[in-house]
Amino acid sequence: MATFTASPSDGPAWITGASSGIGRALALELARQGWTVAVTARSADALVGLAAEARESAGRIVPMAGDVTDAAAMAALAARIETDLGPLALLVANAGIYLPQDGLDGSVEAYAQTFDVNLKGTVNVLLPAIAAMKTRRKGQIAVVASVAGYSGLPTSAAYGATKAGLINMVESLKFDLDLAGIRIQLVSPGFVDTPATASNPFPMPHLMKVEEAALAIAEGLRSDRFEIAFPKAFVRQLKLLRLLPYRLYFPLVARATGWARKQVS
Repeated sequence: MATFTASPSDGPAWITGASSGIGRALALELARQGWTVAVTARSADALVGLAAEARESAGRIVPMAGDVTDAAAMAALAARIETDLGPLALLVANAGIYLPQDGLDGSVEAYAQTFDVNLKGTVNVLLPAIAAMKTRRKGQIAVVASVAGYSGLPTSAAYGATKAGLINMVESLKFDLDLAGIRIQLVSPGFVDTPATASNPFPMPHLMKVEEAALAIAEGLRSDRFEIAFPKAFVRQLKLLRLLPYRLYFPLVARATGWARKQVS
């Protein structure tokens, strides 16, 4: 089992999906802890502003704009980080989108875009990071999935499918990465107050501030846990729910989310 825990002295961190939400807050938190943090998103202007916000931190934020769906661009970015900033010590593959889907009126384009960003985009940053780390037999990777990947939820047919895929992907990769000295962790946030969740048409229990989520992830990266899941009470509830037989699971979730009262037009 790989037990390496990266620190700022080991090299830079790389966070994708850093222009907003959890990625942005985590970049600021790691910079406060003294990390050099390469940040990636499509919005170059947002990343420049993020770097400016960290100017008084113990570490620094280095904007490296790019689109995670472009595999060649992500491989080039990984190489640039190694050349310009030093050996990549920590990757947080966070980029993701949430496009709610009505099960009776879905969008092929929305499903495809969600799969491209959340699944393929993660692979596009994981593979070059693993290639760099395995040469040193040292590194740490965290992949941001979601508790929505535990089991099916209303509006999450596209998003939840990708997060379930990421959970399985990380579990599967762990076997080989352990042998190479690369530590991989799964991050499973509950509901976090971000632009992505603002459109949810149902109550969101245990809704967290984005800064709280960033602190939970930063603490988890320093722990010996495989899964960094929060908030704990909500995670326990969902893990218990998925153990129920379907004849109980579906009515309970439909009632809790209000879907039992949804009118079909």
